Amino acid sequence: MEVKVGSRVRSVAGRDKGVDFIVIAVEGEYLSLADGDLRKVDRPKKKKLKHIQASSDFSVFIAEKLEATGKVTNAEVRKALAEIIS
Repeated sequence: MEVKVGSRVRSVAGRDKGVDFIVIAVEGEYLSLADGDLRKVDRPKKKKLKHIQASSDFSVFIAEKLEATGKVTNAEVRKALAEIIS
């Protein structure tokens, strides 16, 4: 499964195991992840692709906003995660 900006992923390794994140950026084999709560957008979590579980869930709003303006707010990330998970 392809992981791209706006995808929902779940951490499978590390102290944040089991936490859902939104992909903010893709840099080679590393992803920048944020959940808008514990991991804010201004200090995203860097995680290797092999340490996440990809899902088919995708936030079009987050992807389009990051493409257009280059930034999103923590509230928007929290809202997108809540909509995807529900």
